[in-house]
Amino acid sequence: QVQLVESGGGLVQAGGSLRLSCVASGGTFSSNAMGWFRQAPGKEREFVAAISRTGLRTYYAYADSVKGRFTISRDNAKNTVYLQMNSLKPEDTAVYYCAASPVPGTRSSTNDYNYWGQGTQVTVSS
Repeated sequence: QVQLVESGGGLVQAGGSLRLSCVASGGTFSSNAMGWFRQAPGKEREFVAAISRTGLRTYYAYADSVKGRFTISRDNAKNTVYLQMNSLKPEDTAVYYCAASPVPGTRSSTNDYNYWGQGTQVTVSS
């Protein structure tokens, strides 16, 4: 059983930056692909970014809406995945969730993720 705890959310002005962290416990962190999703009020949960599990190469995937602004990374020694968010926009406002998947590669579907954190609120003011 994998437990995920996110942190780093908050209130920021448009154009600002935040870095989200997600610490994993239980299971083998390096064996899981990790993803970030977000959910705004009244909307479905959507894919933000993903990073593959540890291997010869690391693969990344991003939603078109965040490409060039957000960066996902992982530190296996700390069992932590990060989401660096720059040039934030009001439309980035949402609850951000970290998720873990045993499926190889990078996955953008919520169905591919077995474990989820409780979420952290990100609010971007205009």
